[in-house]
Amino acid sequence: MKKKLVIITGPTAVGKTDASLLLASKLNTEIISADSMQIYKYMDIGSAKASKEERNLIKHHLIDIVDPKEEFSVSDYKVRAQGIIKEMHSKDKIPVLVGGTGLYIDSLICNLTFTESAKDADYRIYLEGLAKEQGNNYIHSMLKDIDLESYNNIHPNNLKRVIRALEVYKLSGKPFSSFKEEDIYTSEYDIFYYVLNMQRDKLYDRINERVDIMIENGLVDEVKWLMDYGCDKNMQSMKGIGYKEVLQYLTKDITLPQAVEMIKKGSRNYAKRQLTWFRKDPRANFIHKDAYANEEAIVNKILSDIDNH
Repeated sequence: MKKKLVIITGPTAVGKTDASLLLASKLNTEIISADSMQIYKYMDIGSAKASKEERNLIKHHLIDIVDPKEEFSVSDYKVRAQGIIKEMHSKDKIPVLVGGTGLYIDSLICNLTFTESAKDADYRIYLEGLAKEQGNNYIHSMLKDIDLESYNNIHPNNLKRVIRALEVYKLSGKPFSSFKEEDIYTSEYDIFYYVLNMQRDKLYDRINERVDIMIENGLVDEVKWLMDYGCDKNMQSMKGIGYKEVLQYLTKDITLPQAVEMIKKGSRNYAKRQLTWFRKDPRANFIHKDAYANEEAIVNKILSDIDNH
């Protein structure tokens, strides 16, 4: 029998933390973070980590585990998270995965083994060069004999996807189109997947307000400290929204009001991308917070789903 895994995700600033803390306390379990910024030490304000008090109440995993000068891949995350999930299952606990990084979540609940490992960089570079010389239609026509379905479904100008289809065929001998959705959306866990959402205007107001609070709480000083620590704009950690803009302000490329506006806009665009990402998974249950009286009502809905499954 598959072991249970609960996922609480949603766009930035939607309010995942409150719901997940309440759910974890009612399930008497622990939280595993699925956030690609919260993995970093010393980056607290811009990544909106749960407070120390909240983390003392409920044990949180995969927060503050990487030095900001180090790289950390999705594969690194997957290995660490799978180990924690296994350990929690052995104690009969239901892990609660919380965070907005879609790639982290998918690494644990999607069958991506092939698409993760199947890469042929040289062939890809060759095809990119060929596209520049001969045009996108030429590359697209290469699909016709080997994968007619992809040829018909992928637009010639979606070069990245066309190249991916050719690369997959070269490596596997199978058409890209044969790797169907049902193969991807399978998991070793019994999944309860929830995407919190709210009215767009309300979400955008929350995002803008949250950015103002981050600035008030000392985001500029946090970035200043990271610069003194040796972090620079080329590091993975400093490419996060909030950090890269303040870094530009501190290096005198932009003013502080410009940085604040850029963070707000970047966060709103990120929220849009997150929702697009979550919508593609047929297992995701969208919870519109406006339809519930409070966090407790949302948590009770999730608990009832788990109990009745």
